[in-house]
Amino acid sequence: MDLGIKGRTAIINGASAGMGKQAALALAQAGVDICISARGEARLMAAAEEIARLTGVCVTPVVADHSTDQGRAAILAACPKPDILVGTCSPPPMTPDYRSISMEQWHSALDISLLSPVQFIHAVVDGMCTRGFGRIVNIATVAAKYPLELRVLSGATRAALINYTGAVALRVVQHNVTLNNILPGMFHTAFVEDQLTARARDNGTSYAEEVSRFVDTWNIAAKRFGDPAEVGAMVAMLCSQFAGYIVGQSIVMDGGATRSTF
Repeated sequence: MDLGIKGRTAIINGASAGMGKQAALALAQAGVDICISARGEARLMAAAEEIARLTGVCVTPVVADHSTDQGRAAILAACPKPDILVGTCSPPPMTPDYRSISMEQWHSALDISLLSPVQFIHAVVDGMCTRGFGRIVNIATVAAKYPLELRVLSGATRAALINYTGAVALRVVQHNVTLNNILPGMFHTAFVEDQLTARARDNGTSYAEEVSRFVDTWNIAAKRFGDPAEVGAMVAMLCSQFAGYIVGQSIVMDGGATRSTF
């Protein structure tokens, strides 16, 4: 299916692996030239080379921390007039006890998960409005909608981001600029694999067994974790020419772990 965005340009932050990488790949497959960023140089360069080889589009990697002023400046210097902005980031630590969260952890989570996306939106949205096209998608977390102590550092900051993007979306949609959010549950990402591999080592089990146990404990209706490519495809759809009437929405992708009709 032609998404109608061939030849456009996109910034995808946190794109060296997982959902960010799959979002970058899906947009590149739609013919979008991409600027991808991450902090780790080796993995970012490998992702850029792979995506360029598979799709033939222009891929510009920028090694940067997008939660810092310097990092944002470097990314925007490489792609000053993006038509598309996709934001994701490494998730903060899990928090089994909310009382153990330090102020340093709160400040880090706020910088990465809220303030950085807000400042990126400020930097690009006016240009999108002037040019008459823009798509902004935040890859957040289902914990933003369904509070969970284990993910409170991630959920609380992303809930604020969702509120913010919803308000901005109503202001700019008249210019064919949309802002939406994806709220993933459990996916096979590097972060999840690290967490459950460590748990498997402690329990004398395997990663697959820990995934199965998690699925049963949290009643995931799909009976599996998600594939990051599923998020990538949703990102591409929300960035397409056909998504101009989807405004300020937060789309849950959690395999049926949460129960809600709205």
